[in-house]
Amino acid sequence: MPRFYCPLPLSIGTTIALPDHIAHHIHVLRLAIGEAITLFNGDGGEHTATLTSIDRKRASVEIKTFSPREVELPYSMTLVQALPEGSKMDWIIEKAVELGATAIQPLAAQRCVVRLSAERAAKKMEHWHGIIAAAAEQCGRNRLPHLAEPADFQEWIQQQNLHARILLSPRAEQSLSDWARHHPPQAVAMLIGPEGGFTEQEENAASRHGVLTLSIGSRVLRTETAGLAALAALNAVWGQI
Repeated sequence: MPRFYCPLPLSIGTTIALPDHIAHHIHVLRLAIGEAITLFNGDGGEHTATLTSIDRKRASVEIKTFSPREVELPYSMTLVQALPEGSKMDWIIEKAVELGATAIQPLAAQRCVVRLSAERAAKKMEHWHGIIAAAAEQCGRNRLPHLAEPADFQEWIQQQNLHARILLSPRAEQSLSDWARHHPPQAVAMLIGPEGGFTEQEENAASRHGVLTLSIGSRVLRTETAGLAALAALNAVWGQI
C-alpha cells in the first residue's frame, strides 16, 4: 500500500484534499478511485484512507482507520554530521532516517569545504526536509526525525547535554562497539567529521567539553560512510538489528 507523509490534521471519517505533491504521485502511480493508501502526519501512528476523487492535479481521500503502529528505536540517536561536499549530505540523511536516527544536526567544522550562507542554508533545509519525509515514507516510520539548523562546531560542543556525545576518530584508543557493550541503550549524539576529519584542535576542544572520542576500526572511512556505520553498529550491539 503506498505511504505518504501528509502534514495535515487526520481523523477517521473526514474527507480531505491531498497536497499537490501527493496528488501528483497518485497520478503517476495510476491509482484509481476506491484504492487505499496510507497517510501519516508525523504525530505518530498512521491512517488508512480511500481515494474518493482523482484528476491530473488534485486528489481527495476519506480517512477510514487509524493504527498506532510505530517502528521507532527505544533510544534517541542524533547524527551530528559535518557538512560534506556535493550531494553527499542528501544520501547521509536518507540512510540515517532508515537506520532510525531521531535527529540530524548539520555542523560547520574547520575542514568543511561547504560554507552555507543564510539564504543557501534555508534552501538546503527545505530540500533536506523533503528527503527526510521521503525516507520515512519508504522505511515505514511514522515520525519524522528533527532537522536542526546548521551550527558551528565550537558553539555546538559548548552546549550542555545530559546524554552521551561521541566523536569518531581513528586516533581513539577505545572502540565504539566496546563502549556500547559496557553501557545500556541510551540517548547518543554521534559527531562525524568532514572530508579530512576533525582537526586535532577540534578533537581536544570536544574532549574538554565532555565528548567521548571513540573509533570504529583501523580503516579510515569516508564521511558519508562513518556515521551510518556507527549508527548500524550501535543498533546491532543494543539489539535493534
